[in-house]
Amino acid sequence: MIDRIVIDTNVLVSALRSKRGTSYRLLTSIGSKRFETVISVPLVLESEDVLLREYMPLDANAITDILDYICLVSSKRKLHYLWRPVLKDPKDDHILELAIEAQCSTIITFNKRDFEGSAQFGIAIETPFEFLERLGLL
Repeated sequence: MIDRIVIDTNVLVSALRSKRGTSYRLLTSIGSKRFETVISVPLVLESEDVLLREYMPLDANAITDILDYICLVSSKRKLHYLWRPVLKDPKDDHILELAIEAQCSTIITFNKRDFEGSAQFGIAIETPFEFLERLGLL
């Protein structure tokens, strides 16, 4: 069974800042059929806002192209915001809700502590390194 995942924005930020880390390796594996990425409008808008606001070694057109590719190859879901807030940071609830709605196995993030409580929904929280290592991609 293929893993269905949600990638937190902080992982994309890390991937676009350096080609050396596991975040970049995860980013370049999107669309490879080793796992399925899931997105929603709020997640894409958040990612676009953060990536265009943060210092990045890429220009706005390159960032837009990367997000367009992620949108092209990812499964798209609508959220209905029926039960918030659950997490310590309410700004992360949309990520958990997306993972639940799409029946994802994993949320990929560097802020694992922000997603405490996700296990009650059967969703693992892993860093890019942990995820890629588990898949045997490292």
